[in-house]
Amino acid sequence: MSKIVLLTGSARKNGNSAAMAQAFAEAAQAKGHTVIRHDAALLNVGGCHGCETCYSTGKPCTFDDDFNVIADDLLTADGIVFAMPLYWYSMPGQIKNVIDKMFSFVIGGKDFKGKKTALIACCEEEDPAVLDGIRIPYERTAALNGWTDVGQVLVPGVLEAGAVKKTDGEPRAAALAEKF
Repeated sequence: MSKIVLLTGSARKNGNSAAMAQAFAEAAQAKGHTVIRHDAALLNVGGCHGCETCYSTGKPCTFDDDFNVIADDLLTADGIVFAMPLYWYSMPGQIKNVIDKMFSFVIGGKDFKGKKTALIACCEEEDPAVLDGIRIPYERTAALNGWTDVGQVLVPGVLEAGAVKKTDGEPRAAALAEKF
């Protein structure tokens, strides 16, 4: 069975991306996978300074914040699932900070390749093309790191908490567990 890090990006604990993340987590755990959830919006992770002093203090990031707490989970995971809402046509800053700080693994010479990855995202607007602000950076990050994208659940047209229940978002997110 796999160790999967579920990295969420919404500050709304009962929001739509959180509901899809929970559906994935429950399905993955039912399959025997270990799911470790980190809610980026509730963590204190600053932006990457580009100082390239990663691991010089023995920690992934010289600027000691919560990234250093979750870094080992990211490194040792078999898979990473990113779950987030679209914020102003891009990914939320809190989850972007975590992704940016993964640069420390490159500088530190850590093996970060070969992971399975998936994306769960939603937005208020009806046009699914607006999710490109999340989808494209996610796909480029996966390609750069040599990860295998096992699936994407992109759900437009949901704003109010619970609106995702009127879509197939949660069942599709749960079905991603089959790919790990």
